[in-house]
Amino acid sequence: MSHSKIVGGSSAERVIKCPASVKLSQQMPAQEENDDMREGTRRHELLQAVLEEKIDSRNIDDEKVLAALNLFDNEVDPHAEALFDLEKRVHYLWNPDVFGTVDMIGVLDKDTAYVLDWKTGDGHQVTAAENYQLLFYAAAALSCDHWAFRDRTFVELIIVQPPVVRRWVTDKARLREFEHELRMALAAAERDTAPHAGEHCKWCPAKIICPAMNGARDRLIKAELDALPIQAIAAILQDAERVEAVIDAARKAALAVLEKGGQVPGYKLVPKRAQRSWAKEQEAKEAIVALGVAESELMDLKSPAQVEKVLKTHKLKLPEGLTVSVSSGDTIAPESDPRPAKVLIGQQLTAALSKLV
Repeated sequence: MSHSKIVGGSSAERVIKCPASVKLSQQMPAQEENDDMREGTRRHELLQAVLEEKIDSRNIDDEKVLAALNLFDNEVDPHAEALFDLEKRVHYLWNPDVFGTVDMIGVLDKDTAYVLDWKTGDGHQVTAAENYQLLFYAAAALSCDHWAFRDRTFVELIIVQPPVVRRWVTDKARLREFEHELRMALAAAERDTAPHAGEHCKWCPAKIICPAMNGARDRLIKAELDALPIQAIAAILQDAERVEAVIDAARKAALAVLEKGGQVPGYKLVPKRAQRSWAKEQEAKEAIVALGVAESELMDLKSPAQVEKVLKTHKLKLPEGLTVSVSSGDTIAPESDPRPAKVLIGQQLTAALSKLV
C-alpha cells in the first residue's frame, strides 16, 4: 500500500489542525514497519482475498478477520448487492501527489456511494462521524471522479471494527468543504506557520522536535504547582498528556538508534530485567513431586515464584537447575545505570569488517 509523503488519510486531521506539522514531519526518518503494522497488512490482505473470492473464508482461522467479514455480510451488505473496488488509490486533481489508498469504495444503492475502512487491531474505537481519514478518501474519490460517486447524492462513511460497525451519512457538499480545508492547510504548510498542539499530536512523527511540544515540556519543568491557581494546574495536566507522548516517542527513537549500533549521548542499551521460567516444565514438575508435593497443589505448573510459595508451606526449597532467567528484550538506560551495556556483536562485527574493506 503506497502513501502520500505530503498528507494521507491517517494524517489528514493532523495536517488540517496543524499545517506546520508537514515540514516538521519531513525532517524525521521514515517510519519503519513494526509487528502491529505487518499484522494489519496481513489481515487486510486476507479480507481482500476473500472478497475477491481468491480464498474461502472457511480456510481462515483469524478471529478478527472472520468477525470483520461477518459484520460486512450481515450489517453492511446483507443482500449481497454492493458493488465495490478494493485497495483503490484515489487522488486530488489539483495535486496527484496528495493521494491515499482506501480499503473499499463502492455503491450500496442508487443514491449512496460509500467508503469503508477495516479496523482489525486492538486500538481505540474509531467513530465514523466526521472521520478525517474517510473524508480524505471520499473527497479524493469525488475529485478524481471515481465511478461510485457519479450521479449519487449521498456518501456513507463506514468503519468496520469488530465487534461493531459505525456509519455516518454525509453529502458531496461536505466533501467539497473538506477538500477546501485540506487545500488551505497545505497552502499554510508552505508558509512558516507556527505549530499547534492538541489531540492530533499523539500520532505526529515530529513531536519530539516540535517547538509547541517542547514549549509544553519547558512549562512543566518550570511550574511551581503550589503557587498556581487551579485553572493553570488543569492546563498543565493537559500539557502533561502531550509531553508524555513526546517522551515515549523519544524513548522509542533512542532505542531504535541504539539497537542499530548507534550512539545516544548519555544513554546505553541494556537488557530488561530477566524473568525466571522453567527450563523444562515436565522435568520441573517431576522433580517437585519427587520432593513430596502433591500434583493437585501444582495443577498446571505455576511460575517459579508461585511454586516457591507452595514449597515454603512444606518447608522445602526449589531445587537448583530447574529454572532459567531470560530477558524479555532490551531497553535504554542512563550511562550511570549499573547494568553493563549490551554488546551488539552483529553490528560491531559489521563495523569492523567495513574498516578492512
